[in-house]
Amino acid sequence: MTIFDHKRLTNDVFKLDVERMRRGWYSDKYFENIGAMLSHLAADGYRYAGHAAHLPGVDVHAVEVGNLEVEMQWFTRRPGTTLVVGVDKCLEMLRHCTGHWEGEDFVSTWDTLEVQAVHDGALVKYDGDPLQIQPGIRVRGRYRDFALLETPTLGILTRASRVATNVYNTLIAARGKPVLFFPARFDLHEVQAADGYAYNVAVQRFNLDYAQTNSPFISTDAQGDWWGGAGGGTVAHAAIACFFGDTAETMLAFCATRPPEIPRIALVDFNNDCVGDSLATLDAMFNRYRELVDAGQETEARKYRLYGVRLDTGASVRDAAVPPLGDPALDLGVNPRLVFYVRQALDNAWTRWNVPREWEERARHFCRRVRIVVSGGFNPEKIRRFEKLGVPADIYAVGSSLFENHGETVTDFTGDVVRVKVGGQWHDMAKVGRRPCDNPDLEPVR
Repeated sequence: MTIFDHKRLTNDVFKLDVERMRRGWYSDKYFENIGAMLSHLAADGYRYAGHAAHLPGVDVHAVEVGNLEVEMQWFTRRPGTTLVVGVDKCLEMLRHCTGHWEGEDFVSTWDTLEVQAVHDGALVKYDGDPLQIQPGIRVRGRYRDFALLETPTLGILTRASRVATNVYNTLIAARGKPVLFFPARFDLHEVQAADGYAYNVAVQRFNLDYAQTNSPFISTDAQGDWWGGAGGGTVAHAAIACFFGDTAETMLAFCATRPPEIPRIALVDFNNDCVGDSLATLDAMFNRYRELVDAGQETEARKYRLYGVRLDTGASVRDAAVPPLGDPALDLGVNPRLVFYVRQALDNAWTRWNVPREWEERARHFCRRVRIVVSGGFNPEKIRRFEKLGVPADIYAVGSSLFENHGETVTDFTGDVVRVKVGGQWHDMAKVGRRPCDNPDLEPVR
């Protein structure tokens, strides 16, 4: 499964469309053309007949090109460090779809391949020199048997590694604070399982590298499909609209009807008054909590503990609590000043309550344990700014930035043939600017 347990996921998890993948349904057409060409040449007994072979001193005129064995390496050139994810799915593509067709029968040749691969969760580095890459997968075998698989294998490696690396870098920016995975709404639902798995691997890798204990938090069940996670969340703006903009009443209804193990996180920007709605919600939930405790119903009372408030003010809007300073970064959206104002209001809310002396400490704790979740346009740069300023945000909810794929976040993988086998010997045969490379984390795949 990952570097953490050295187990690998199987097709029982991925449920590949094996039949169509074997026929090239998911492959760039030129790979189908190459495979068909080599198959025809093999059937005709063709041997290399050219005069410009780039293998000095090696007689290649007896080589059956159609049955040529090659060494291929899969790698990324994302600058810096890349967290590699998607390897196990690539291996299952190779395991189930390497081979050739004989009429309507597919002949598997997986067992003829020599495969090495890292585990999901491995780190590779790239310093800008394409001659110094670190492969994530290396395969030796007859090229025409796995040519069709270059497109889908590169696809899953590219996407999953990009998401994982973006999450990993976001966690670093957050300095160990939880990062909620909120990008499901920004792409096709079919990719949620791979994306959620990449996120989970990134959380585990971050915990390993930085001695942290973050738990993964996903928003859909599909995102947990490959690793047994389950989606979580509380209310959306639409729910508050159903209660006519009354955030406090929305949360009371949520608390009364949903299981107590779901953290109660109030979305408090519906009316563009995060301080006001945070206090109104806190007041209402504490009053109900106290009533139940005084009535001896401690279990029921736990349903009314406010775990957190989420600030999600739009980037073009200035919250009612934020006096204008004329700087969009200081005035609009979820900005540092707004978070400070909300934190101060939450911490002092209990002083407004007329509670008996025996309730004072409990009331103070009720308020100060409330966490602040921030969302809306957060990326590593914005998070680093918040952390540098000491903004009292406890949790970052991050969405579309985890899919970024431009500049330094481009994680595109490449597959190169770098060696060929002639007369039982392996010879370098890479395009100009590339060469066979190694990675100490590569392990044989049985």
